[in-house]
Amino acid sequence: MKKIVAGIAVMLLAVTMFGPSDGYAKKTSVAEIDKQLKQLQQEVQAAKAAQEKAASRNQEAQHYKNKTTLNLQYVLDQIDQVKGEMTTISGKIASTEESLNVTATELDDAEARVASREKLLESRVRLMYTDGAVSYLDVLLSSTSFSDFLDRADSLKMIVDQDQDLLVQHKLDKQTVIAKKQELEGQYAQAKQLYTDLESQRSALKEKEAEKQELIAYYDEEIQEAEVISEEQNAKLVQLASNRSALEEQKDKLKAEEAARRAAAAKAEAARRAAAAAAKAAKAAKSASSGGSSIASVEEYAGGDGPFLLPVGSARVSSPYGVRTHPVTGEVGKMHTGVDFAVPQGTNIHAADSGTVLVAEWWSGYGYCVIIDHGGGVWTLYGHIREGGIKVKPGERVERGQTIAESGATGRVTGPHLHFEVRVDGKTVNPMPYL
Repeated sequence: MKKIVAGIAVMLLAVTMFGPSDGYAKKTSVAEIDKQLKQLQQEVQAAKAAQEKAASRNQEAQHYKNKTTLNLQYVLDQIDQVKGEMTTISGKIASTEESLNVTATELDDAEARVASREKLLESRVRLMYTDGAVSYLDVLLSSTSFSDFLDRADSLKMIVDQDQDLLVQHKLDKQTVIAKKQELEGQYAQAKQLYTDLESQRSALKEKEAEKQELIAYYDEEIQEAEVISEEQNAKLVQLASNRSALEEQKDKLKAEEAARRAAAAKAEAARRAAAAAAKAAKAAKSASSGGSSIASVEEYAGGDGPFLLPVGSARVSSPYGVRTHPVTGEVGKMHTGVDFAVPQGTNIHAADSGTVLVAEWWSGYGYCVIIDHGGGVWTLYGHIREGGIKVKPGERVERGQTIAESGATGRVTGPHLHFEVRVDGKTVNPMPYL
């Protein structure tokens, strides 16, 4: 495809720079240009399809990129949330570790107190129970007076009570420290486990983040690639449009040259036939003046070998081209600018040749009328069309033989018929040599 476009571009560049030579004009026909235009149109359609596909691909990639970006933001928010929780847990772990250190110190102090008490108790028990109950009695009996006895008894009681309190306090201290240590160790283990779980969750979220980032990069690449394709196709469409414009211009030029050649040929042929017709008419007039009669107004006419098609097929010529007495006004020596074909009302009227419609409306004494421009200054006129019988519009392109109207009796007439004219450079000529 690129080679074809490049080839056409080179050809058009050559045409632009040097203009079409006679040899080139002969080699390149309108049909060949139409073929190239058709090929260009196919390329335009392909380029448009590729451009639309790229735009759709771009839109789809953008949609998924936006969706993935939202998911990525959600993951990032979760990561931030987990980070915050991990920070809080880290603080708790540090606080718990500090509490454990304090508790360990307290436990060491308690254990030191317990050890000291155990040592004191051991010496006291050893002292008190070495001789059994006799030691208490000896202490009491060695009193010097009753008051001394009471003092010794109170002292012994205080010692026994104090020993009992030491044992109880010793037990409580040890149990308290052990319980606190167990509680802190449980909190520490729980915080550590929670931190481990959060770290695992954070790792999973990080993997999701990496996955989303990779997807976004992929969609960015898709978008960029689609944009490049769209730009390439857009540039290609511009180039194809330029090529098409140049080919259309060349085609119009060739058609204009062909139309000019045809018009010139038709003009020459018309002049020849007009001269022949004039000679024939002069001969017929001479014959009529000597007692003969013309059969042109009574015979059926099916057309000759002229370039134009007979508009109504085989029909009787009711009034030929030339000077006559006007059938409506009675004016003698009035020039009849066309040929009248006697046909019934509603008869289809066909274009004598291809061309462009100039007039399709009421036109003075012609009534409803159609005028067609065949190029090269040659026109044909179709008059007295019935009301509502015109089937074409001004500016419309018509083809040879196409039905353009229906015969009637509008305008200045005595009855239904078709008034047909041929004009060259705006002037009427005898239509018969053209038919």
